[in-house]
Amino acid sequence: MQAATLRTHARSQVAVSALGLGCAQMGNLYRVTTYAEALGAFQAARDAGIRYFDTAPFYGFTRSERRLGTMLTELPRDEYSVSTKVGRVMTPDPTVGPEEDGYIAPLPFRPVYDYTYDGVMRSFEASQQRLGILRPDLLYVHDIGRVTHGDRQAHYWDQLNAGGGFDALVRLRTEGAVKAIGLGVNEWEVVAEALDVADLDICMLAGRYTLLEQGSLGLMDTCARRGVGIVVAGVFNSGILAGGNQFNYGDASPEIVARVDRLRAVCAAENVPLQAAALQFPLAHPATLAVVSGARTAEQVRANVAWFEEPIPSGFWNRLKASGLISEDAPVPA
Repeated sequence: MQAATLRTHARSQVAVSALGLGCAQMGNLYRVTTYAEALGAFQAARDAGIRYFDTAPFYGFTRSERRLGTMLTELPRDEYSVSTKVGRVMTPDPTVGPEEDGYIAPLPFRPVYDYTYDGVMRSFEASQQRLGILRPDLLYVHDIGRVTHGDRQAHYWDQLNAGGGFDALVRLRTEGAVKAIGLGVNEWEVVAEALDVADLDICMLAGRYTLLEQGSLGLMDTCARRGVGIVVAGVFNSGILAGGNQFNYGDASPEIVARVDRLRAVCAAENVPLQAAALQFPLAHPATLAVVSGARTAEQVRANVAWFEEPIPSGFWNRLKASGLISEDAPVPA
């Protein structure tokens, strides 16, 4: 499949390119990304036909939204889709340090968790202004879940559910301020819980349905049956599938390293780049609407596009299943 292939979610009619650009690096994730580098990545994505861009207030403490909003003026509004997120209200704070939450030189706005009705509406309005866009296409609830909040999860879930956060999302969709609503999370379990209480359209799931792990396969199947789209992010599992040694934002365990070594061995035997397999695998599931990958530079964008479009023989996927490296029930690319 081509990166520029447009795929439309039936229910919401949101149209996204099969490969999207994740914009956390525009916020100086882990190291400084110059504006020139960020603009180069955006322009390379544009030139490749990528027309889906994902950001969040949290990325660089508003830096990513500000940068992306400026860049998107290069495209007619009807030629792209953009998603942003709610759940943190960015509050002016002069004590923000030189590095916080993985972001280098974050802007002086402290993220404060707030999933209430008012918190969602305040966050959305601020994002509109930073992006310079009245109607972003998708709005995700960012980082709700037990891994993020620990014993505070019940408190924040109550804000989202009983406290009206979900109601605010539905209002924004009903009024046409956004086309689709959902969650943007690293935990598939909380998506399953949300589907029981909220009328969601599209969810972003980072790192949980990948070449390395398919524990969320049951959820993916449920979403396909119910017409809920999934945008798969984090396909490299924090870098371990792209040549790094990080998994799920930390050092990979020996067990994970050994599993990746086995995947790499099959890739080498079939002459398939591991990165290509990682980018292409999730898109085969009928619930998957798009795959989003972050990139810091134009060169990284072009590499992702090349891997995404790399021809992979069908026998490769069969070999992975026969080796027990992907679930026997997981759909694979044709």
